[in-house]
Amino acid sequence: MFDQATVMIRNDRDISYMDAMIEALESFADMQIDSEGLSSKTVNGLTEILNEADIESIGTDTIRQALQMISLKAIKEDKIQPNFQITPNTIGDVVAYIAAGLLEGNSSISMLDPALGSANLLTTVAAQLKKSLGVSADLYGIENDDTMFELAGVSLDLQKVAAQLYHADAVVDVMVPPVDLIVSDLPVGYYPIDDNVKNFETKAKEGHSFVHHLYLEMSANHLKDGGFGIFVVPSSIFQTTEAKSLLKWMSGRVYLQGILNLPKELFASESAQKSILIMQKTGANAKQAEPVMLGEFPSFKDGKAVQKFLTEIDEWRKNNLK
Repeated sequence: MFDQATVMIRNDRDISYMDAMIEALESFADMQIDSEGLSSKTVNGLTEILNEADIESIGTDTIRQALQMISLKAIKEDKIQPNFQITPNTIGDVVAYIAAGLLEGNSSISMLDPALGSANLLTTVAAQLKKSLGVSADLYGIENDDTMFELAGVSLDLQKVAAQLYHADAVVDVMVPPVDLIVSDLPVGYYPIDDNVKNFETKAKEGHSFVHHLYLEMSANHLKDGGFGIFVVPSSIFQTTEAKSLLKWMSGRVYLQGILNLPKELFASESAQKSILIMQKTGANAKQAEPVMLGEFPSFKDGKAVQKFLTEIDEWRKNNLK
């Protein structure tokens, strides 16, 4: 139904699939159509779809899966650049599983995604925390891109998830309170505005700085003492020429608690492979895990092997992050 409505609007307005998708999703969220400029045929078709849809009775997990599928179609149709692509539910579920273990015993939780995108990762983790720990998190998200910000907003509306969203550049100072947990599929590449990063310790000595390094530093500044950050990062993050300055910044400010490589099969090439980085801010009762959790996920197609690996993560956490 999401796709049918999107195609109707796209063909009538002659706009991108993504723009049409956002308009269609807003119609489902509000249960009303912005008919201005649309033909009567399209309005009638959209009305028929909305009357058939029963959004209220559909579970949020199903809605989130549908949003992922239609977002994947938008990426394909509009040839969207990699940094704006959706974090797949499989990766989101793994991040959520790790987060639930790290925050076990908390009665209340606050969580931020500083590179919000479509909000798929934030909502996936929030749903898992509620299911596993029985707590509803106070959610915050930062997104600079206009289209992604709109998509995140309508996605949250459809899932009936409350969150405070900031349409801003997360590298520049943002008024978000300190949180217990930061989760993010970090953008990769260079940050273009050198003047904005003068006070960052992770900035490059010459030329543009790696944006994912800057986001890690910014995230540490917005974590409570002892708070955790779980990030999807390039697997090569500690193999570049800038890795030395990143590690130097980490020393004394955060503990690098784990790096878990995601399956190679998820990525187009070995150079595009990503990992899950677990970081904890110093202070409170935080301490460096010994040993740091290192490993590589087995194929997500092998359910038993994945479950075994998750059990190993749990054992490591219980023994090293008490």
